[in-house]
Amino acid sequence: EDGSVQGLLELAGVPYVGAGVLGSAVGMDKDVMKRLLEQAGLPLVPYTVIRRSAWDRDQAPFLAACAALGDVVFVKPANLGSSVGISRVKKPDGDLAAAIEHAFEFDAKVVVEAGLERPREIECAVLGDDDAISSIPGEISVDHADGFYSYAAKYIDENGATTKVPADLTPEQAAVAK
Repeated sequence: EDGSVQGLLELAGVPYVGAGVLGSAVGMDKDVMKRLLEQAGLPLVPYTVIRRSAWDRDQAPFLAACAALGDVVFVKPANLGSSVGISRVKKPDGDLAAAIEHAFEFDAKVVVEAGLERPREIECAVLGDDDAISSIPGEISVDHADGFYSYAAKYIDENGATTKVPADLTPEQAAVAK
């Protein structure tokens, strides 16, 4: 998923389908992806990035930055997929420091982002480069105790999430999603 296999295949001259090296690498690193999306002018939820070495030196500035993100935050390893290591923390009762430590079990870089009041999980496939086309948007509805599209909702609980295609979107929303 991080572009390593694609790089190996390209070096070996073996054709493959799917995202290339750069797209895979950028898509896997949530910090780099967010920076590029911001630079492109796309809207993002507020977030902060924490590196293990800086966290180990002084947690206080990071806890303060995370507190400014709102009452609900998501703590994620920056370079992992399938929602592994992600925690949803509700403040003030949630243990933010423990969630950050948990994410550090999977990566030396962690992304903490603001949670939305009523988030929707809309997805679509994109094929091509210069003349890319996209699929009809679908919506993932989560019916799991975690309250988000967690690893358990995706892979363990057979009723944890459902996908509806097409998503219930206005024509304007669908145009933006595509």
